[in-house]
Amino acid sequence: MNFTRRGFLSASAGLAAMPVFRSAQAAVPREADIVVIGAGAAGIAAARRVVAANRKVILIEASPQIGGRCSTDAATFGLPFDRGARWLFNADSNPIGKLARGVGVDVVAAPIGQKIRVGRRNARPGETEQFLAGLVRANRAIDEAARGKLDTSCAAALPKDLGDWGNTTAFVLGAGATGKDLADLSAMDKARAQDRSAPLACRQGLGTLVGKLGESLPVSLSTPATRIVWSNREVAVETPAGRIAARAVILTVSTNVLASGAIKFTPELPKRQLEAAAKLSLGSYDHIALMLSGNPLGLSRDEVIVEQSNSNRTGLLLANIGGSSLCTVDVAGSFGRDLSTQGEAAMTAFGKEWIGKLFGSEAAAAVKSSSATRWNQVPGVLGAMSAAAPGGQGARKILGEPLGPLFVAGEATHETLWGTVDGAWDSGERAAEAALRRIGALKDSEPEPTSERQRGRRRKVRSASPED
Repeated sequence: MNFTRRGFLSASAGLAAMPVFRSAQAAVPREADIVVIGAGAAGIAAARRVVAANRKVILIEASPQIGGRCSTDAATFGLPFDRGARWLFNADSNPIGKLARGVGVDVVAAPIGQKIRVGRRNARPGETEQFLAGLVRANRAIDEAARGKLDTSCAAALPKDLGDWGNTTAFVLGAGATGKDLADLSAMDKARAQDRSAPLACRQGLGTLVGKLGESLPVSLSTPATRIVWSNREVAVETPAGRIAARAVILTVSTNVLASGAIKFTPELPKRQLEAAAKLSLGSYDHIALMLSGNPLGLSRDEVIVEQSNSNRTGLLLANIGGSSLCTVDVAGSFGRDLSTQGEAAMTAFGKEWIGKLFGSEAAAAVKSSSATRWNQVPGVLGAMSAAAPGGQGARKILGEPLGPLFVAGEATHETLWGTVDGAWDSGERAAEAALRRIGALKDSEPEPTSERQRGRRRKVRSASPED
């Protein structure tokens, strides 16, 4: 019996480490209409919109590659391995998927099945139904808590009688979906998240797709923004390669980077924005990639497995990625963060131990090679996706508020598609529209394009019932 593709799949939208897509280096100009800081999905979307408006833009990126938390590694295993985000969502309206054909990559529906292991066997139909019923109850409880005046934690809202499925429910709804444990997650933020349905995968890797969408942009790599000097009328960005005077700046760095003080501001950012970034800190989500010999797990292509666990020391398995023998064990939340601090060797050891526990020692012995991501240690990222702390749902709107010529974009600013590449892209386009209006490049009467995603219902990310 398989799960529906809601909620449970959002775990696989987790983000991981070391982007690998390079782009042509552009010289750092002394002036531009708009400077975009950060060449991830939001930054690329913003820069493309500015280029389309025939205005001068420079995209500066601190790392040597573009793509940000979208990163495809084709070298380690000899096939595309997305070290970061894997999926696009809402296939009917997703703008990135529609752009894929133009850059020569293939985007297809993700053929994903989902199962639970109870020890070394699959869950029986009755057990699966019991888990799903508890999951529905948990989702409803979080929805109900979100209607209150106080934004409580998802953990406080969770039913207390989930029995043997309590830890699995907490992982699927919390760490596995957002990178944070339910105790650290806003019930309002979770309840207001738009449905992440109809997942799409890119055969060449999602990082490859996002990188290609930014390939023709004027981007300066290995060029961190060190200081932004701004007022209500003008702004300049200081970098090791020189100072760039601009009419507007779009800032797309992660909330953890923004809160870290890595970029200085003169004058300092208002306390309101800094507190908002802190409330939207990044969760922890990493992939432990294991190349197996053959198919010792006996699973189908792109099959997702979680276990009936008795603690948070657990993971999510994505098996036989793209029909290959490559599998990943994804670790997240407080357990995943602690494990990543111990290093790649400890992460690989856990991955082997975990699949051995669920599929036998022969499966662990079949591992031929491995690699693990550690996004928390990547200086220009410092984590996975944003997830609002209890009481922090309103911070998303605050973070996205313009500050004179400064505009903040990124998945953390999207109120319903936070934690997704879709949300990052949409936020970049919206910030670019606002910046272009600021500099007079768009008339106030000119309507902004509205996507189906913006018009769509704000539906909950959830696992509901067995698929037909």
